[in-house]
Amino acid sequence: MNLLENIKTVWLSIMRNKVRSFLTMLGIIIGIMSVMVIMSVGAGAQSLILNQIKSLGSNLIGVLPGKSNEKGPPAAAMGIVVTSLKISDIEAILKDNSSHFVAATGYVRGNDTVTWDGNKIDTNFAGVSSQYLNVEDAPMASGRFFSDDEDKSLGRVAVVGSQVAKELFGQNDPIGKDIKIKKTNFTIIGTIKERGVSGFQNQDNQIFVPLNTAQKILLGIDYISFARFKVDNANDVNESMQRVREILRDRHNITNPDNDDFSVRSMAQGLDAITNVTNALKMFLTAIAAIALAVGGIGIMNIMLAAVQERTREIGLRKAVGAKNKDIILQFLTESAMITFIGGVIGIIFGSLISFAVAKIAVSMGYKWDLVISLSSILIAVFVSIGVGLIFGIIPARRAAELNPIEALRYE
Repeated sequence: MNLLENIKTVWLSIMRNKVRSFLTMLGIIIGIMSVMVIMSVGAGAQSLILNQIKSLGSNLIGVLPGKSNEKGPPAAAMGIVVTSLKISDIEAILKDNSSHFVAATGYVRGNDTVTWDGNKIDTNFAGVSSQYLNVEDAPMASGRFFSDDEDKSLGRVAVVGSQVAKELFGQNDPIGKDIKIKKTNFTIIGTIKERGVSGFQNQDNQIFVPLNTAQKILLGIDYISFARFKVDNANDVNESMQRVREILRDRHNITNPDNDDFSVRSMAQGLDAITNVTNALKMFLTAIAAIALAVGGIGIMNIMLAAVQERTREIGLRKAVGAKNKDIILQFLTESAMITFIGGVIGIIFGSLISFAVAKIAVSMGYKWDLVISLSSILIAVFVSIGVGLIFGIIPARRAAELNPIEALRYE
């Protein structure tokens, strides 16, 4: 029997036992669908994270308090409060004549229930320097941003994001209105255009106040959570990073770099580190999803073994009329491979549809989410499904081939 005739025979067998065939496919469908979804959603989530970092620009340098190695995150990024970084450190770096910095800002953050005229919203506030707009290329929608003098004089002024302006003030113009943050009145002097999510933070759901004001009046601290420096040219980033390290070591009386109480990172380093972490996470999740394929393969083997017993007389008849052991093995392997192939195709279709739906939902929520369904992932899924069928079908196929034709014909 040639391959085409074998495939035709197998197809007729599958169609005669639709329920059994579907149940055999089910494990493969779920397994392939899970792998497709995890690969696609994982790649989409990775693109979201990387797009968030890229949106900040390639000419930015981040400084966080706390020591870290080149591959690991700083202590501050793990939620540990480190108080070694000060506003005076930022000012000293900006005054350095040999650096390429054009702007810088420190950051502190908090949250509170903000009120205006009986309206209340729970939101975040960020204490930033007057150069914040330049560092993050944030466009103003109306009014103005606060000045350096207002920052140093503990000015009670605030600039609100577009979402805060809409939720708190509705159709009213926010400019000139007084809001209350932690029992302190602030006057709105400007609003920022809609920016969406950037750097893992919803920029529209924030209120920006002068850094010194946030430290001394709202939070009662004398340190900053982190700082960003904008370099005049992306080619000068590495040189500028080294200069930042030298200045901070001098200011913090550090002679041995192993004792650094700060971490200096460029956006490129951040991209590389996060790419490595997300790739490892994707591989881990894909491996977990692959367990479903193994379970599906075991299910195929069990059902095919039952099919061998059910079709014992058929096997005996075929061997009696001249079918060789290899013909019987080929028949059952072909049936197993076809079942898993069909299940794999169905799994790919459903996995792609789910991935597409997830991407659409993410985009509709304002996230920069890429739909990633590569041809290579589809081909891998197809070959994996066929491979599972061949691997787990070999035992039932050999069991069928080893049947004695005379005993098989007598089987009831």
